[in-house]
Amino acid sequence: MATAQLKWGIIGTGSIANTFAKALAASSSGQLLAVASRSESKAQAFAQEYQAPRYYGQYQELLADPEVEAVYISTPHPSHVEWCIAAAKAKKHILCEKPLAMNHPEAMAAIEAARRNSVFFMEAFMYRCHPQTKKIVDLIRSGFIGQVKLIQATFSFRFDGDLSHRLVNPALGGGGILDVGCYPVSFCRLIAGAATEQNFQNPSEVQGFAVIGEKTKVDEIAVANLKFPSGILANISAGVAAHQENVCRIYGTEGWLEIPMPWQPTQSAGTWRILHKQSGKKELVEITGESDRSLYTYEADMVAEAVSRNLFESEAMSWQDSLGNALTLDRWRESVNLRYPADEISRWSVTVSGLPLRKPTQAIIPHTKLTGLEKPISRLVMGVDNQPSLAHAAV
Repeated sequence: MATAQLKWGIIGTGSIANTFAKALAASSSGQLLAVASRSESKAQAFAQEYQAPRYYGQYQELLADPEVEAVYISTPHPSHVEWCIAAAKAKKHILCEKPLAMNHPEAMAAIEAARRNSVFFMEAFMYRCHPQTKKIVDLIRSGFIGQVKLIQATFSFRFDGDLSHRLVNPALGGGGILDVGCYPVSFCRLIAGAATEQNFQNPSEVQGFAVIGEKTKVDEIAVANLKFPSGILANISAGVAAHQENVCRIYGTEGWLEIPMPWQPTQSAGTWRILHKQSGKKELVEITGESDRSLYTYEADMVAEAVSRNLFESEAMSWQDSLGNALTLDRWRESVNLRYPADEISRWSVTVSGLPLRKPTQAIIPHTKLTGLEKPISRLVMGVDNQPSLAHAAV
């Protein structure tokens, strides 16, 4: 008996939305039902190209469609959380492009909206859904290269376009750290976790450096050193001003692994490979595997499987994992003194979901259960004055 397909809506019609739409067309678990753009003509053209039955000139119109079950949010970074919250309130399952938010507090708000509305939510790190990544984690957990000591990860390219483009526009969260630095951060946290029998581990120390462009005002090249509680060290690099060798390496006491294509192991079905060098041996050994679908199809299928199992998050990128990633990115940005318009005080004249500040008509204090306590307790604690930032306090 065939499994029912998850009916998707896509919010935003940029290049990554096109990639996801192609992946959905090849998926047996999902189908593209609708697309929304702020330009109705763009939405119509996108719908025609990918044979979506419906298109909308406003994002909210798509969220109001009762037949749309899940949404893929591919808007520019600063509006991710606003539409995650709106989608959660509309009871839609959510796959949101990386980075989930401009900062850790905003990420908290998005995940809280998913929690309150009992919908699936995942940050769209597509490489986390690929079998190559699972193999790497299995190798590390098995002690294949001994105790992990050092991780190196890079994602960088050269962009030489208009300064209004999102990649170099501070108003759109441009620069290396947020746009592509989130990948090596997530990889190092994943491997540090695998080495310590956890799903991920957050660094205890973050020390970063960056070149802030005179014209762009964003981090054009950024590097960071991470130290984890387990003693594992990591070197990461990201940028939008130089092509680098986009590989990952994991060094252990008994050898090392090199991942030549960590972020896009295979765009479609094909062979992926990991290189292994054993201590005391000269030759490199290839570890290979086969993927039977595209990278983004794996991602869409993973969401559909989780929804079919009534799960609200995925082990590939759990809610706590996303929060840890966002916090590490904040610490990286703080260490290089990189601020965006979204960080300014004026930003908080409205809520993170874009609504004006006002007293709700029905103010209900949320409650939760703690192990060992019979009665539920309030999740709102009054009198706390140790907020790390204005954004945190506002959220």
